Amino acid sequence: MISRLRRLSVRQWSLAGLAFCVLMMLVALGLEHIAGLEPCPLCIFQRVAVLAAAAVFIVAAIHNPDGRLGPVVYGGLSLSAVLAGIGVAGRHLWLQSLPPSEVPSCGPGLDYMMDILPMRDVVAMVLSGSGECAEIDFLLLGISLPGWTLIGFLVLSLAPLGILYRAVRGLWP
Repeated sequence: MISRLRRLSVRQWSLAGLAFCVLMMLVALGLEHIAGLEPCPLCIFQRVAVLAAAAVFIVAAIHNPDGRLGPVVYGGLSLSAVLAGIGVAGRHLWLQSLPPSEVPSCGPGLDYMMDILPMRDVVAMVLSGSGECAEIDFLLLGISLPGWTLIGFLVLSLAPLGILYRAVRGLWP
């Protein structure tokens, strides 16, 4: 099994990562549009991380670079997006674990903040927390949506790690 994974090309790893990104977005959009769950600002940031990773995977799959530099660049960029998603999902879980008395107050909506504030301030305000992000609207097997998203990002990290492993070990044909 491991020897098969070592033989995967940049394109194959990227297509696998892209397929998982599509799956994650389908679940998120299904929960929003079919189940009626509104995404909070941290949920939206997690979606942005998934889309950023997907964009890198698309370019990597099209390019399918040889050598070491291309795979290291694509693996590093996609891993950066995945790590950002892990960080946001972890922050979201932390907010949900707070006792009600310590939950930050709800701030303005993300659309409003995007309209009036510079992006740096929007990111800072969203990551500092919001009461709406601490609400647990849905549990599956006792795990909230940010928990499942964190698990998804951990699984997704296998694609860039596979690309990087092959590049660093010099196993590219």
